[in-house]
Amino acid sequence: MRASLLQIGADDAESVASRRTRVASLVREQSDADLVVLPELWTTGAFAYESFAAESEPLKGPTYEVMARAAADTGVWLHAGSVPERDPDGTLYNTSLVFAPDGSLAASYRKIHRFGFDRGEAVLMGAGSELVTVRLPGTTVGLSTCYDLRFPELFRGLVDAGAEVLVVSAGWPERRLGHWTLLARARAVENQAFVLACGTSGGHAGVAQAGHSMVIDPWGEVLGEVAGAGDAVLSVEFDPARVGVVREEFPALKDRRPHFHA
Repeated sequence: MRASLLQIGADDAESVASRRTRVASLVREQSDADLVVLPELWTTGAFAYESFAAESEPLKGPTYEVMARAAADTGVWLHAGSVPERDPDGTLYNTSLVFAPDGSLAASYRKIHRFGFDRGEAVLMGAGSELVTVRLPGTTVGLSTCYDLRFPELFRGLVDAGAEVLVVSAGWPERRLGHWTLLARARAVENQAFVLACGTSGGHAGVAQAGHSMVIDPWGEVLGEVAGAGDAVLSVEFDPARVGVVREEFPALKDRRPHFHA
């Protein structure tokens, strides 16, 4: 499998419509990929809280339409990052979209863990409640978004649901870059799974982004990474069958025990 992670820069001076067009063009350049991954909230910027309501869209809104066409034109599986989705009841969600190579919607995932504590996304958006996996030829992909990375139980749930490849679509701040790289590798090692961690670059509402997109194998080895925070395409070829090999040779997952609660 060849995965292309598109590390997209968010410039506050660029319109959302212009960015959609630019990113769709980048997707169409990845015809040699099997799976293309975009970052979190690349349309607005993950920290551009004041834009969430104004730029929110229904699930099958402008970003959906543009990305569906790009996936179909290119013939790839496309994790189109996330958008600020407005539910018919008015609630906003941080929602990821995954398209099949024919442009049909294969899955959507509403981010479960909202960042911000008592402000920002945590108070402006609703929380998702369902783990989501997508079956691709030869493997199963589990979906997660940014702050989810800090909650290992979510990834255990995805593994229990059959995931062998874990996608983390993010808008991670540069000041916590060390946490990004540490946690992404930890999720790969503890779940004996590939991790595709795709982040934004540039700045969102004055918050510098970490970038540093990575592909990590089930043993925790980094197969490819973007050294800096600039716009970049990271393409890495890997064999999903290695997950089964690692889990068989070092069967740590079989030694799990039930959780105990006080």
